[in-house]
Amino acid sequence: MNMHWIDWTIVAGLLAFIVGAAIYTNRYTRSVADFLAANRSAGRYLLCISSGIAGLGAVSVVAMFEMYYAAGFTATWWGLMMAPVGLLMALSGWVTYRYRETRVMTLAQFFEVRYSKKLRIFAGILLWVSGIVNFGIFPAVGARFFIYFCGLPATVPFLGISTFAAVMLFLLGMSLFFVFLGGQIAVMITDFFQGMFTNVVFLIILAAIFWMFDWSTIIETLQTAPADASRIQPFHTGKISGFNFWYFFIQAFTMVYAYRAWQGSQAYNFSARTAHEAKMAGIIGEWRGLVLMLIMMLLPIGAYVVMHHAGHAGVAAAVNASLDTIENDTIRTQMTVPLTLAAVLPTGIVGLLCAVMLAAFISTHDTYLHSWGSIFVQDVILPFRKTPFTPKQHMRLLKLSILFVAVFIFCWSMWVPQTEFILMFFARTGAIWIGGAGSVILGGLYWKRGSTRGAFAALTVGAVIAVGSFPLELYWESHIYPALAESAPGVLEGIALVLEGIAARVPGINWEVTPEEFPINGQWINFICMFSALIAYLACSLIDSFAFKQPPCDMDRMLHRGRYAVKGDHDVEIREPIGGLRSIFPTEEFTFSDKCIWYAKLVWTLVWFAIFAFGTYYCLTHDVSDGPWITFWWVKVIITVVIGVGTTVWFFIGGIYDIRALFHTLATVKRDDRDDGRVVDHHLVTDEPLETGAED
Repeated sequence: MNMHWIDWTIVAGLLAFIVGAAIYTNRYTRSVADFLAANRSAGRYLLCISSGIAGLGAVSVVAMFEMYYAAGFTATWWGLMMAPVGLLMALSGWVTYRYRETRVMTLAQFFEVRYSKKLRIFAGILLWVSGIVNFGIFPAVGARFFIYFCGLPATVPFLGISTFAAVMLFLLGMSLFFVFLGGQIAVMITDFFQGMFTNVVFLIILAAIFWMFDWSTIIETLQTAPADASRIQPFHTGKISGFNFWYFFIQAFTMVYAYRAWQGSQAYNFSARTAHEAKMAGIIGEWRGLVLMLIMMLLPIGAYVVMHHAGHAGVAAAVNASLDTIENDTIRTQMTVPLTLAAVLPTGIVGLLCAVMLAAFISTHDTYLHSWGSIFVQDVILPFRKTPFTPKQHMRLLKLSILFVAVFIFCWSMWVPQTEFILMFFARTGAIWIGGAGSVILGGLYWKRGSTRGAFAALTVGAVIAVGSFPLELYWESHIYPALAESAPGVLEGIALVLEGIAARVPGINWEVTPEEFPINGQWINFICMFSALIAYLACSLIDSFAFKQPPCDMDRMLHRGRYAVKGDHDVEIREPIGGLRSIFPTEEFTFSDKCIWYAKLVWTLVWFAIFAFGTYYCLTHDVSDGPWITFWWVKVIITVVIGVGTTVWFFIGGIYDIRALFHTLATVKRDDRDDGRVVDHHLVTDEPLETGAED
């Protein structure tokens, strides 16, 4: 084994603490709204930290290890391209603010309010299928990390059963335990403590990295990469497989188009105390992830140094020997960084990293189990009910649905092989839903003429293209390419002429028709789905509006504004809806400290984007050596560490305050048992006057 008893003690200590925290929260879960959305009582810091670690996950860590091992520092540069887009979205509360104003508890419930019950059911099924298939590889990737990182045997001693299956069962069992105890309340509280633990540990690991690897050694090793696959210069990455400029361009487009569309952590979209708190959580969200992203970059870069620098040849040989025992090429790639880290990190640091990965695994799995299980009940079963469930029946059904999701992903991980980069798999499977959902969400929240027909068209077009890409990717090498080469060589030549012609004219598009793999990866499939669905939504909605004279949506009623306002949903009384460019600037809801945060976010983002814009222009017009880039990356690392230390302390204090406020609210609030996700005549059941005796 790679783990010392000190390492195991660290892991056990973390596990014991979060189990205790989950048990404590059980007393506060008294209604369906508590279980699904923490009775909409969470503050910004609690939301920010909890949703951040929930979105991380062991599988996401391994995926980022893959990306940064392949791309080095360069991947971070293209992330700066998204800065102004992210700024506008955060400051305006893009999607998040209006989402919370609808008061729904699932996305498809919003679709019934905005469009129709049939669309809610169709969307619920499509989202659920896309989600659990996407979720399917999570347990496998996480379990393999622990097996290879900890050096566990292939079978459990004395029992003879597969360690792979046993690890997955244990980890999924822990995740189910947290969800069943207290639903979103337990998930959110345990995620917060795991998130803060992760931030502190990452700062410790950063110190260890710079103690172990001299900066000059890191740079010297990265400079040995091929000239057109540089790990230092972002403008010399044309031959980096998958993770070049176009990957991040499509990420930026997806970030705007499909913001909040993915529902793996959907409960966090609706758990905020007010719409303003949800907006502020988004504004401070980038600072939460600074240390995280730095570690996700530096750990695989450190592994790259070990595997490519002559001074670590002995360790590299041992790691390669272990990798050679893995038959699946995809899994071998995924395990390169974990095996390397296990071989070089000192005792104690190994335990801390293992504990972080345990926290990442549990926080994502309990959140995703809660989300996908809830979505099936709320958006597929509930709309068919003519009479409501009792709270007890509803809670029992939610837990059974969550259990089914756990069984499904366990079976998928056991028997379905992985064939591509994790992030590419995410893009392809996510496109089944995201491809069309972005249009439906944006049109529903911001365009009064968006129609039900347009929503159906967008979801259908996106799903059909995404699903159609699966057999192409899975069977291209074994069946499709050989059949075309033998029976229709002209068709194959035509495909090659078009795709390789585009690649020859557009730098960075590496489409090449070969027998080994389908030339268009999951990221490009995702983009094609989104663009096609957007056209379908706009076309059908405009036809309905102008040809069939469909009346526009009553946006004030949907968003609970004006005479439909709900007391307590805003920190101050909103006299009129804030829209357009005005929504970017501080409103009446902003306190003095909120405004300080707003301006700090503005300055921070604009400075980094100015650096990106100037650097991009200069590098496109001048021949730049590695020297300036090396200096830039060093300065960026130092700034990130300094800011990361400050925000870790700040968010911890704010989060503890939010937890105290959450528990106080949950202990005193009056529940409404009608608040269970039902919709009547395009509005929530809870929008109707409360009958005497309906409160608990």
